[in-house]
Formats: sequence, structure tokens, C-alpha cells
Amino acid sequence: MTVETDGGDPTVTSATAAPGDAEEALIEEGEIAGDYLEQLLDVLDFDGDIDLDVEGDRAIVSIDGGKDLAKLVGRRGEVLDALQELTRLAVQQATGIRSRLMLDVAGWRAARRSELSALGTEAGKRVLESGEREALSPMTPFERKIVHDAVAAIDGVVSESEGVEPNRHVVVLPA
Repeated sequence: MTVETDGGDPTVTSATAAPGDAEEALIEEGEIAGDYLEQLLDVLDFDGDIDLDVEGDRAIVSIDGGKDLAKLVGRRGEVLDALQELTRLAVQQATGIRSRLMLDVAGWRAARRSELSALGTEAGKRVLESGEREALSPMTPFERKIVHDAVAAIDGVVSESEGVEPNRHVVVLPA
């Protein structure tokens, strides 16, 4: 058995699970999350279509199509992050295993991922050109990971996180 971390929370996964079994477990996570979110949308009287998918080692749940969905994203995704955590807890309560599912509402997280990837690429190119380190604005762990991945794709530069939450940020440096 291995222990992985996601934002500091332990996630227990079976090291001996067959690939088909792991995907089935992720599909089950997605279905539990979808049921939970459907009930929430009903209580809030919001319209939205729930889409379930599996990407790598995560269940991906998306809510799209409703006019009120921006309220579920909040300022800078804060409501979305809280809703994702509540959904993970609902899945954990049903399965007994800590979930790493990713929730997106109205395409906000997908758009943010593209935005952050471009930011990391641009910062990496500037540092490569200037030879000077560049510190970016504070970000969440999710956001920092995307920037780190974008910088890692550029030869000649590296990135690291500095600071303490909530002011932890990415610094891009010449390699």
C-alpha cells in the first residue's frame, strides 16, 4: 500500500490493484460525486449538466450549462475549491477512501489551467532571455503545480515554490 499526498491530505491507494480495478474505483468515485452534486444543484435550484470522466489517476467531475453556475466558482475559484473538498468528503464517507477527484464548474478550472500554463511558459522564456530570476504572485497548490509543469517543459530554466501559505509562490530561475 502506498500513501500519496494532495494538498497535505493523505490518500491511500492500493499498490497491487489491477488497472481495470483502479479505473472502476475512479468511475465509482465519479458516480458518487455526481449524485452528491446533483442533490446539491436540486437544493440550490440551479440547472447544470454533470459530466463524469477519468483522467490518469483521478475522477474528473464537471458541471456545465447553467446560468447560475458562476456562483459555484466564486472569486478566484474559492467556492469551487470548497465545493470540491466537500464533494471529496462525501466520496470518502461512501467509500472509506480519501478521494483525489477534480471538480470543474462552468469550465473555470480548465480555463484557469490554460491561463496558468501560458503564464509559466511566458515567465520561463523571460528568465531564459534575461538570466534573472522571476517571482510570480501567490498561488494555490493546484495553480503552482500547473506553472511548475509549464516551466519544466522549457530547457534552461527551473522553478521552485517559496514562502508560506497563503503567500506561497513560484519562482522561476535560470538552470
